[in-house]
Amino acid sequence: MSTALLASSAVPSAPDFPILTYVILLPLIGAVSTALVSRRRPDAAKALAVLFSVATAGLAISMLALFETGEAGYQMVVHATWLTDPDIAWSLGVDGISLWLVVLTGILFPIAMLASKPHGADGQDDKQYFAWLLLLEVGCIGSFLALDMFLFFVMFEIVLVPMYFLIAGWGHDDRKYAATKFFLYTMFGSAFMLVGIIATAYLHARGGGPVTFALPVIAENQGIIAVTTGRWLFLSFAIAFAVKVPLFPVHTWLPDAHTQAPTAGSVILAAVMLKLGTYGFLRFGLYLFPEAALWAAPGMVTLGVIGIIYGAICAAMQKDLKRLVAYSSVAHLGFIALGTFSLTTQGIQGSVFQMMAHGISTGALFILVGMIYERRHTRQIQVLKGLQKPAPIFAAVFTVVVMSSLALPGLNGFVGEFVILQGSFLTRRWWAVVAATGIILAAFYLLWAYQRVFHGTPDPENADFAELKIGEGLVLAPLIAIIVIMGVYPKPIFDRIEPSVTRLVTHIEDNTDYKQPRVATEGDEIVPESERRTPDSADQAHDTSGEAAADDQPSEGGH
Repeated sequence: MSTALLASSAVPSAPDFPILTYVILLPLIGAVSTALVSRRRPDAAKALAVLFSVATAGLAISMLALFETGEAGYQMVVHATWLTDPDIAWSLGVDGISLWLVVLTGILFPIAMLASKPHGADGQDDKQYFAWLLLLEVGCIGSFLALDMFLFFVMFEIVLVPMYFLIAGWGHDDRKYAATKFFLYTMFGSAFMLVGIIATAYLHARGGGPVTFALPVIAENQGIIAVTTGRWLFLSFAIAFAVKVPLFPVHTWLPDAHTQAPTAGSVILAAVMLKLGTYGFLRFGLYLFPEAALWAAPGMVTLGVIGIIYGAICAAMQKDLKRLVAYSSVAHLGFIALGTFSLTTQGIQGSVFQMMAHGISTGALFILVGMIYERRHTRQIQVLKGLQKPAPIFAAVFTVVVMSSLALPGLNGFVGEFVILQGSFLTRRWWAVVAATGIILAAFYLLWAYQRVFHGTPDPENADFAELKIGEGLVLAPLIAIIVIMGVYPKPIFDRIEPSVTRLVTHIEDNTDYKQPRVATEGDEIVPESERRTPDSADQAHDTSGEAAADDQPSEGGH
């Protein structure tokens, strides 16, 4: 049954080459190969890891060429049965929602590896460091592609182990505390999801047939699970995803993990791993439990908006530059939650776009903060001053990334947040109004931090701050280019996102009483043609009003 449903929802022209399987297996092979490199050759370990991550990036980017724009269903589907009873399969597929997250993951891993060195290591343990990074890439990509709930859970849990060891082994002073806190929080949430996955599969089997973990099969057969039961199951998934995002109030592990993690760990944690939570809400929340998602939407957008304001206020109060960027992630991810649970095509499209935009800009911010730490061995804002004078190019690059993060028009951050606010205003008007103040607060804390770090006269300790090196510039160049391209010309991204989002919203409407506002899909078509304002009618109205105003003027001889 699951195979038939996957076939019906997949694009018929899927390639014979199982690219989705290879994009997962390639970094896994790289992790094993890197772990087998001799300890006496740390440079070879890094080179091998970068080679495998670049090859994975090449496969991820090639998916853009294979992906059929305009198709809403799963593409490049791979399905191989593991067990028949219960029905568990190696089931992979990609649509417009997951496509860009896979591409984002593929791009950022080699950049993160090249952008920094393992913190505090003497070179002897480099191979473990890079092997853990590659294994982390396996879990992230696998989570975005899995169409089997059991497979998704395995991939979702795989990421915990390498990130724990990256923080605990190569982090900063309080790394063991931060790593343990991260692991306990995320395992706590995952325990609820595991119960929810098993319960969903067995409760769905009451309708007849074998127990299956196939996501499309369960999602497309609504009505078997009772409404109240579905809401409890949704909450079991929501707890795991809320911790992973993280949403307020289960966010407290994130600042510690970011602050103590090595630079590459912070980049991947913010840019990719947090998206497992936001993606999970779309794929396993809205799609799997549409009625429960509609029921929970007011509470979820409330948590998102609280996160926007709370994260911004906390960011403004930070003395550590890296911790400031960590709290800014709490605020930005609140926007994604708002757009997701607006349940409109614009809001959800904006959320998917913002996942990628946040990954690029925040990843670049963490790389730049890591470069500052490597030069000054401190991240304290009060100690850093006047860096713009000795390093104007470094300051210019930092400026572009900061402007992207605070949603300056023309850069990627503006597009995502604008579309989210536009979509959420249609169904969650007052939430959107409050959320808009988060953009003002972001400008405040980011520009204030930039002013304190880069402006002013540098003291002797900052006067010798090294300028951006050619190698560092080459690593950052792709991120800067993507920031600008996404801000200036986002159409190719939205063209691939829109069909899948439209299909998702239609699925919600078909299985609930919800109907999104007509303006969300029809625009000005809901206005009768005789009442529409066109440029010609606007000019005519302007001329008419001008003539009327002239007629109302007193004549030269009047009093």
